Amino acid sequence: MKILTKIVLSLLITSSLFSATPQKPIKQYKADGAIIDLVIKNGKLYASTKVSIVDIFDIKTKKIIKQIKVPNITDFMGDVITAKIYSVDVLGDEILILSQAEHGYRSVYIYKNDKLIPVITIEDKLYIAKAKFIDKNNIVLGLLSNDIISYNIKTKKQNWTIQASGSKFSNLALNEKKTEVVICDESGDLHILNTKNGKLLKTLTGENLDNVFQVDYKNGIIATAGQDRRAVIYNLKDGSAYYKTTNFLIYSVGLSPSGKLAGYASDENNNVTVFNTSTKTDIGVFGDNKMTLTNIIFINENEFFVASDDKVINYYKIK
Repeated sequence: MKILTKIVLSLLITSSLFSATPQKPIKQYKADGAIIDLVIKNGKLYASTKVSIVDIFDIKTKKIIKQIKVPNITDFMGDVITAKIYSVDVLGDEILILSQAEHGYRSVYIYKNDKLIPVITIEDKLYIAKAKFIDKNNIVLGLLSNDIISYNIKTKKQNWTIQASGSKFSNLALNEKKTEVVICDESGDLHILNTKNGKLLKTLTGENLDNVFQVDYKNGIIATAGQDRRAVIYNLKDGSAYYKTTNFLIYSVGLSPSGKLAGYASDENNNVTVFNTSTKTDIGVFGDNKMTLTNIIFINENEFFVASDDKVINYYKIK
């Protein structure tokens, strides 16, 4: 009985230490402004900021090797201010940039050969929240109204448009082949669309009960970050779903390339808990994030970045 008591106490102490001492970042990268979106491509880290700049880092050296500047805007008071860059994406030698425009509208640019080429302007009067590449000619746009648009860059025409639901749009993510896009919104439901024709393929319900802030989609696994303090894992291969709960709003989530690992914002101290999506077992807690989290993005199965509403991007190793 004494041996059993000692084992239980030892486990409790270990558990307490595990939760009380988050691992610190191994490296830190400093952007020009608070970070909204992150993308990794070919050894480079692309960070969209709130100050009209996309910073491009060399991951190995931690240095900014290039900056893309979008035009500043004039606010309703007549003051010139920096534009928030809501999302960034990379395909081949082209960079897709979604930025704030005047009167609440959005601008979309393609950056190529050191030139910023307008794709969608204020004249289009679109309230876009997210823009990502489908292929070299087409992009997907998520509007605040939850209208999802496939837009042809070359013809400057819509291929299709569909309202995912009547709830306010939150976020979207594409699968690796970019054949499907999953949309999350204030309802807590997820909607998966075919990117070729906009057809609704599946609706996932019942796990998140409130606004889903963020979603990720890797290798048949979908992960969500919810206002209801739930991080949900959907396995599309076997149809299963479960959630992990916290005592604080979950603002961000990210999956490893295989979908075997997930990280989520797990407490009010902006720590990230990484767990195995199959066994549901926690692997580690990672801290030293100063502001509300905006991105958790894995390089591989052992390394990941965390960005917050701050200039600093933290880099961690799991093993």
